[in-house]
Amino acid sequence: MNDNKLSALYQGVKILHDPIRNKGTAFTEADREALNLTGLLPPRVHSPAEQEQRVLGNIRNKSTDLEKYLYLISLQDRNETLFYRVVMNNIYEMMPLIYTPTVGQACQEFQHIFRRPRGFYVTARDRGNIKKILQNWPHKEAKIIVITDGERILGLGDLGAQGMGIPIGKLSLYTACAGFQPAQCLPVMFDVGTDNEALLNDPLYNGLEQRRMRGEQYDDLLDEFIDAATELFPGVLIQFEDFGNTNAFRLLDKYRNKINCFNDDIQGTAAVVLSGIIGALRINGGKLSEQRLLFLGAGEAGIGTADTFVAALVEEGIPVEKARKQCFFYDTQGLLTSDREYIADHKKRFARKLPPVENFLEAINLIKPTAILGLSGQPGSFPREVIETMAQINKRPIIFALSNPTSKAECTAEDTYRWTKGRAIFASGSPFAPVKLGNKTHVPGQGNNVYIFPGVGLGAIVSGAKHVTDEMFLAAAHSLANQVSEEQLAVGNVYPPLDNIREVCALIACEVAKIVWERGLTDREQPQDILAEIKKHMYQPVYPHYG
Repeated sequence: MNDNKLSALYQGVKILHDPIRNKGTAFTEADREALNLTGLLPPRVHSPAEQEQRVLGNIRNKSTDLEKYLYLISLQDRNETLFYRVVMNNIYEMMPLIYTPTVGQACQEFQHIFRRPRGFYVTARDRGNIKKILQNWPHKEAKIIVITDGERILGLGDLGAQGMGIPIGKLSLYTACAGFQPAQCLPVMFDVGTDNEALLNDPLYNGLEQRRMRGEQYDDLLDEFIDAATELFPGVLIQFEDFGNTNAFRLLDKYRNKINCFNDDIQGTAAVVLSGIIGALRINGGKLSEQRLLFLGAGEAGIGTADTFVAALVEEGIPVEKARKQCFFYDTQGLLTSDREYIADHKKRFARKLPPVENFLEAINLIKPTAILGLSGQPGSFPREVIETMAQINKRPIIFALSNPTSKAECTAEDTYRWTKGRAIFASGSPFAPVKLGNKTHVPGQGNNVYIFPGVGLGAIVSGAKHVTDEMFLAAAHSLANQVSEEQLAVGNVYPPLDNIREVCALIACEVAKIVWERGLTDREQPQDILAEIKKHMYQPVYPHYG
């Protein structure tokens, strides 16, 4: 971008306060002369590499991850280009800071660490006025919206308006990993209140001081927002994030064929878990059709994963009803059986005629699963006897402790490898350090949705998709699994290195876009080279030239 003729609005001190256009000490002598910045900055001009060195030094000197998070968010607020340069060049180090697990703590303490507003708030008080206030958003080219109502933030529960950290974090990853322009990203908090008593009694809580609005009023308000957003931002993709089970499934069913949208907790998690299972089978030599999956937790992530696993089996020619019989669920009431007095609609298709079981270990002995998948948000719920029993049943048991943040994981990587004598194939939702047993180092895979949702979103936007389909997530899972090298598998990691995330997202986006064109879900003409077109749209953190 050449802004030689920038208006007075973007000159002098004002441009230093604009995070999109600010270059800090990297403004050249010519920039400073052209933009009336002479005297407003220290005299020495620093290169972006030198600025990055300063940032990394400051981050690494912080004593806690929350302090590092706050430093990075402050950097994002004053210089987005430098923020994304630091994140993209150091993705393995920065990912746990700007997203899970640190973002969970940031959301819990949001009212106490709040410094500067970011994102957009739609509240229950805005009914009838949403289109008007949405026009206050300064960037008119929004392509991707991540929206939450804060009812089920990670495994932490109802955090109300403090859940805004999740859309902000997710959209940072859309830019860092999939190359969305920062100005194309719109984080939205759909604040309809909270049922969290501690927040309602906290004088510093910055959300609505009321209990959650539900039912018809809730639906009407969300309809109004959806209508306004799709009108003001044509073609925008809306990602539903961290809604409670009561709303998540029905909202996805309601909107999925009306607008361009998906639910990351249901569909994104499913794709990344399926990819991990496929990777695990490359290690233990099993077949997808032979797997028996036992889920701890029957919420959005668990049911979504089972549905995607079933879709993968159907793709291999297995009838859907037979495929569903390979999935078993253990929830707060025990093993999911068909003779329960009440079964939520989203669980009914997986209810089985089985004897009642109220102990997870007993369920393992009954079902003899090849894999246990923790999506419960209950820390430590895979104790030693569970892990050791899985190792007795299977030569290479698949044990995925996927609940976020780290404090909610069903088991740790170190315990799992130790209790199975290194035979387990382990993955988690939040990162765990490599574990050395004897002469071998085991590298846990991180089943992070960041491997999936940015690429799916990129493919949908570049192709002009009218809808996002389950088929796209299935394709994303296969693409991700195919990108795991033999070297990664040799150390037990079923996911590609995070350092490769930009290429991972580009290749997933390419597979998604192919489906969009093959299924006629767009009015845009297909380019000759889809991957090249994808990469052409990916943002690079390079300063604009002014002088």
